[in-house]
Amino acid sequence: MDTMDPGTRKPKPRRRHTDEFKKGAVGLVLDGGKPVIEVARSLGLPESILFEWVKRAKVERSKGGPTVLDGDERAELARLRKEVVDLRMERELLKKWAAFFAKENG
Repeated sequence: MDTMDPGTRKPKPRRRHTDEFKKGAVGLVLDGGKPVIEVARSLGLPESILFEWVKRAKVERSKGGPTVLDGDERAELARLRKEVVDLRMERELLKKWAAFFAKENG
């Protein structure tokens, strides 16, 4: 039997999570391939909350269409594209140098 008066019990204050936190948690599940339960426990979230966030994210992703990038994401995308171009050029140079030195030494 519960001896506490139900009127004296205070509910836990509701936690607010930023959109960035939600995206990160959902990303661990959808992009990182980790189980919802594992991610929820590691972040101290109720599993039902994370399941709901993942469900909403899947619906958003399935709607298709281009997603709008904010300024930081757009800048990072441009930087990464430039880096890809640089790395591809580097790789091609290394292939040529390797072939040249193999021919010279062989």
